[in-house]
Amino acid sequence: MSSNASHRAHPCAPALSPEVRAALATHHPVVALESTIIAHGLPRPRNLRVAEELEGLVRSAGAVPATIAVLDGRAHIGLDKAQLERVATDPGMRKLGHRDLAPAMATGASGATTVSATAFLAARAGLRVFATGGLGGVHREWTRTQDESADLRLLARTGITVVCAGVKSILDVPATLQRLETLGVTVLGYGTGLFPGFYLTSSGEPVDWTVRTPEEVADVMRAQDVLGGPGGALVVANPVPVADQLDPALHDRVLAEALAECRERGIVGQAVTPFLLDRLMRGTGGASLEANLAAVRANVSLAAQISGAWAARPPMTRPRSPAGRPDNDRRPGAD
Repeated sequence: MSSNASHRAHPCAPALSPEVRAALATHHPVVALESTIIAHGLPRPRNLRVAEELEGLVRSAGAVPATIAVLDGRAHIGLDKAQLERVATDPGMRKLGHRDLAPAMATGASGATTVSATAFLAARAGLRVFATGGLGGVHREWTRTQDESADLRLLARTGITVVCAGVKSILDVPATLQRLETLGVTVLGYGTGLFPGFYLTSSGEPVDWTVRTPEEVADVMRAQDVLGGPGGALVVANPVPVADQLDPALHDRVLAEALAECRERGIVGQAVTPFLLDRLMRGTGGASLEANLAAVRANVSLAAQISGAWAARPPMTRPRSPAGRPDNDRRPGAD
């Protein structure tokens, strides 16, 4: 086999856009963005305008946006204009979690990536910062349904910094925080000692650690690298601005009504989340969607600043073993 053939990319290997590839090669800030919000989270044609706005926010902070999606069986890290429009307008675009990536690639399918799929692909491509709206988590009545998002386990083994507005308020927030602790995922409150409530500035649940600047977040990332060990994510919980949050009384009333209706109608499993989100949007006259978008905008802007702070200084040098390798650099056969 020739040298060129041996280094040729597998047809299923993720494709980096020229802009993202150049940015990574020069240690320029890059921010990963999910595509599910574009394909499935917003009405058309607003979804495309929001996608372009979010990429613009990353660029305005001096970073390169890397929106991620799977097109015709190939994962793309960074989309051009035509690809972004396709994700926003193609009604056949599937919703892909981490578990769906291999079948999608093997069958040539196209789909928008959720938090778990985006985090996985971004980390594999060498990106360190990812911005999203809210994480998935432990569902209410977990003791009966055993239902929790795939986001949690994936983040427990993926070394990426995720900027989010907490977890969706339709979930069991205290149980989700306990689960993140069990899985060893570090959670930082950005400028707050209370975990955000997605649509709301606060869920009322405390966080153990608070940071106040992008540079402090980058320092924690560097300390993670020095420590080595299991490659878990760093969750930066960034509250939606108070002026942009959903009215708390309205939120609580509509959510309580939606949960009661869900129980009465016997809605279970994967149908619960879209049902509750739809009822929240209708019951608040669209205000929940606007709060969601405000949170996403704030998270994207902060993620770009964190990526800039991360790129501004090289990572700390990890402790060296007697053989001269980083202690957590275990090569095959090293034992």
